Amino acid sequence: MRPLLGTFVEVHAEGLGAVHAVEQAWQAIELAQRDWSVQDASSELSRLNATHGLCVPAQRHTLRLLRLACALMRRSGGAFDITVGGLLTEAGVLPEQGQNWLPRGHVDDIEIGPGWVRLHRPLRLTLDGVAKGFAVDLAVSALRRAGAVAGWVNAGGDVRAFGEAVVPMHRREADGRLVPIGALSQAAVATSMVQAATVSKDAQSVPDARWPARILAPHGQAPTPGVWTVLARRAWRADALTKVAAVCPEPGRPALIQQLGGCLIEGAAIGAAQAAPAHRRPA
Repeated sequence: MRPLLGTFVEVHAEGLGAVHAVEQAWQAIELAQRDWSVQDASSELSRLNATHGLCVPAQRHTLRLLRLACALMRRSGGAFDITVGGLLTEAGVLPEQGQNWLPRGHVDDIEIGPGWVRLHRPLRLTLDGVAKGFAVDLAVSALRRAGAVAGWVNAGGDVRAFGEAVVPMHRREADGRLVPIGALSQAAVATSMVQAATVSKDAQSVPDARWPARILAPHGQAPTPGVWTVLARRAWRADALTKVAAVCPEPGRPALIQQLGGCLIEGAAIGAAQAAPAHRRPA
């Protein structure tokens, strides 16, 4: 276990050379922290945000992550949105870093080329809704390349298991209870919490440290308070789809999550839902 990605990350590997495999996984996770932190003004993501209208060189993993995020923005109709960094800056969630960003943008504002990215408007991209899951996937790939036959990676509740590893899963509910939801095998799961509105005596919103995530819905909507858990093949998708679950309307929510490649866990055991998503894509 190590403190990374703003949380505690656990890596487990089985097989000959497991120690070497775990070290390779740590290197992959440290790469993610270095390149995709919007809190760090020197990160690759921050350098991209600081320049619009120009082609900014980017590493292949950054390009892959941005392509996946943009594709999900389109398919979800904007329910998943990586362009809301300006709004989060206005709310004091992100540091200002001396820039003037638009509150939010559109997926068409992001152009991705061979080895570069260009922002057509002054946007502040934030990958906080997907980068942790993608880092878990990178770590799992590193474990496999290094010879691990089974294992799992857990980044603050974004968990992926592979091989014959079976991971008992619990979900922390809004009241703090830990509730068993099954066992994870050859899949990924992620959970996000949305805080119910809390108003103080002077009618100001009061943040609650138990609900660290800040999820923004499309314009004119509000996220639904609650605990949202999604099962998927890859951790990046499970991570991102918890945000879609939180902001999409109640009618059709499970169907939309399934259409986007995941399965919404609503009080059922993971094992009962493991084969559900019929529209999963290789990514």
